[in-house]
Amino acid sequence: MLRRLVTPRRTVLAATLTGLALAGGSVLGPARPAPPPAPAGLAAWLADPLAPPDPVTATPARMAAYFAALAPADATALAHRHPRITGNLDGAPPALRYAANRQRHPQAATRQILGFDDRADGRMIEVLGDLDTADRVVILVPGVDTDLAGFDTGLGGVQRRAPAWQARRLDERIRDGHPGARVAVVAWLGYDPPEGGGRDIVREDRAAAGALALQRFVDGLVLADADRSIVVAGHSYGSIVAGLAAPGLPAQVTDIVALGSPGMGVADRSGLRTGARVWACASPGDWIRRVPGVRILGLGHGTLPSDPEFGALPLPCDDVDGHDGYFEPHTTSLRALADLAAALPDGDPR
Repeated sequence: MLRRLVTPRRTVLAATLTGLALAGGSVLGPARPAPPPAPAGLAAWLADPLAPPDPVTATPARMAAYFAALAPADATALAHRHPRITGNLDGAPPALRYAANRQRHPQAATRQILGFDDRADGRMIEVLGDLDTADRVVILVPGVDTDLAGFDTGLGGVQRRAPAWQARRLDERIRDGHPGARVAVVAWLGYDPPEGGGRDIVREDRAAAGALALQRFVDGLVLADADRSIVVAGHSYGSIVAGLAAPGLPAQVTDIVALGSPGMGVADRSGLRTGARVWACASPGDWIRRVPGVRILGLGHGTLPSDPEFGALPLPCDDVDGHDGYFEPHTTSLRALADLAAALPDGDPR
């Protein structure tokens, strides 16, 4: 997904310098996350007689408190009147978000869609398992070129690149190997990944915006159950999102996983400023291994987490095929992720 950057290092550096020249230096400097687009239907939402909070400024905690104070019938009616906002509202009860998205997504009647936006490249968040009773939640963050059109079918029609397919393989592996585990798996396309070939893939603006969105999403999850624990697994550019989000994630995030990562925006594991365990792997044939592990003037993403010097715990993946095979059913990486997902934090008796 960053393939154009992983030709020989000399070519990479030349392409980077060329890009700087063409941009007039405008790509230099720290990441500048773009503000999220205003929710569709915002004016009608704010004018609703039930006086809901402004979704642009209200925290997930404020939203959760608002819905908790509503009568169930009022909450249902509000979601029905404003499905575009309710269906994407961190802090709102999952059942209301599912119901709102069933109004808008043609396949949502048989699925648990926790977020859906069909504007521009689109957003999609799907839950497998029972989020209300889950002791453990695994959030999968995809990388470059992932969009709504490929959420089910995969980039270029390659299914193993599809977030929905990857989440299903992990969910199946958890159920097979740990039948008693109460785990929910989330395919989280809650941000706008960059497109391959553009300068955005060597910068972190999109990742920084994604990190803010991920932090809000996780905050909403732990409001519903402060005792649940969470694993965040980022693939490729998605691992940069996870890395930038790490300092602001709550303590319930016990594990962060980087799969085929070009870097997490820092020089080493300590730079993530998190108490979570950090895991990483890159398969022997993953071209991401040839990405220069540098970060200079806002370009590049730092040391590859799969390098021992980064300081991450190793996740097995020697039998993985290339850059997109980490969720294939036979792989040690999928088995390790399933084991990690099913393992409650030390000392938890559940």
